[in-house]
Amino acid sequence: MTSRPRPDTTPTLRIGELAQRSGRSVHTIRWYEAQQLMPGAARDAAGRRLFSEAHVEWLGLIERLRRSGMSVRDMRAYARLVRQGKPALADCRRLLQEHRARVAARQEELREALALVDRKLTLYDQWLARAA
Repeated sequence: MTSRPRPDTTPTLRIGELAQRSGRSVHTIRWYEAQQLMPGAARDAAGRRLFSEAHVEWLGLIERLRRSGMSVRDMRAYARLVRQGKPALADCRRLLQEHRARVAARQEELREALALVDRKLTLYDQWLARAA
C-alpha cells in the first residue's frame, strides 16, 4: 500500500474558500472550531483566520466519521489526540479501531435487515405472480 502525499499545510485559505473547497458551510466550520473538532487556524496580519489544504482533508475525515456514527465527544477526543502528535499515536489507533468495530457491527445489522427485506420482497413477488 502506497501512502498518499501529505496535504499542504501552508495557511492560504480564508474560511469562505475552505467552505467552498470542503463542501461545508462557513457556519459548520465555525461550529467545528467551537467544538474543538479541527486543528487551529493561523491568523493573517488583520487577525483573519487562514486555513490550509490539510484543513480541507481534515473536514472530509470528520464528515466521514460523523456519517459513520462517531459521536461528537469521540471526534473531539480524537482531534485532541491528533493534536498531541506522536505520543498519542497508539491512542488514536485504539479510538479508531473501536469505532471501526462499531461500524462493522452496524454493517452486519444492516446486512441482516436487508436480507429480511429481500425475503419479504420475494414473498410479495410470489404472491403477486399467483394472483395474476
